[in-house]
Amino acid sequence: MIKIDHVSKRLGKFRLDDISFELPRGYICGLVGKNGAGKTTLLHLLLGLYQADEGHINISGMTYEQAESGIHDMIGTVLVEELFEPSYSIKSNADHFGRYFSGYRWERAASYLERFGLDERRKFGKLSRGEKLKCQFAFALSCDPKLLLLDEPTGNFDPDFREQFFQIIKEFIADGTRSVILATHLTDDLDRIADYLIFLEDGKQVFAGDIESFRSAYRIVSGEKYKIDLLRQDRLIFTEEKRYGTKALVRHSRLNRYDESLQVTYPTIEEFMYFYSKRK
Repeated sequence: MIKIDHVSKRLGKFRLDDISFELPRGYICGLVGKNGAGKTTLLHLLLGLYQADEGHINISGMTYEQAESGIHDMIGTVLVEELFEPSYSIKSNADHFGRYFSGYRWERAASYLERFGLDERRKFGKLSRGEKLKCQFAFALSCDPKLLLLDEPTGNFDPDFREQFFQIIKEFIADGTRSVILATHLTDDLDRIADYLIFLEDGKQVFAGDIESFRSAYRIVSGEKYKIDLLRQDRLIFTEEKRYGTKALVRHSRLNRYDESLQVTYPTIEEFMYFYSKRK
């Protein structure tokens, strides 16, 4: 569905540098990294809000140069920016912006708004931050998109709605023809639902691939420091020594051999990000 080929973009002193990945249909992709890593810049490139300085972006076989309106028509978005008119009601906003999407149906929007507990008559500007994001999410789904691009929505949802949100995302991709890119700092959620992972640091791509490849590539090794130090140094990414033991993030391969006294586990996404950022 998405093919990014050596894409770079400079914004002031920041540079998103040489990003390449392919995201198939039917995947939930977690986009992670610290604030300022380049997540929003990448999403804006995928939305055509920025033009790449280098490289190529292909979405569902189309480029923005060839078919800008066609790409926009197939993407649903929930962004940090508030794109709706604050003085309009929820319904008026949906009908107004829905004119630009061939798949928009008010009945579909109304169904999601009812499911989310939102009154269509309320003014958008009077909604809480979480309600505004729910409203954007309902509108995005009402346009019957093939791709959802979601920028940090979950941090403003209460735990109950967050579970509902992830259930809807799983329903959205269930037929295998649609995909989701979710930028979030709540990595526990991604450990449960993501099929694909993109990790950015300082504008550079650290990892991009399916979750199984991620889990095959790295391990957390815990135990006595001198035994961890015996591991191949070119495979140790970072070692953290604490009072009650030592942990290390390790590049793993089937040829790796670990002392039987060491505890070896798959890293969570949060653990990977923590240890990888510490290596400096």
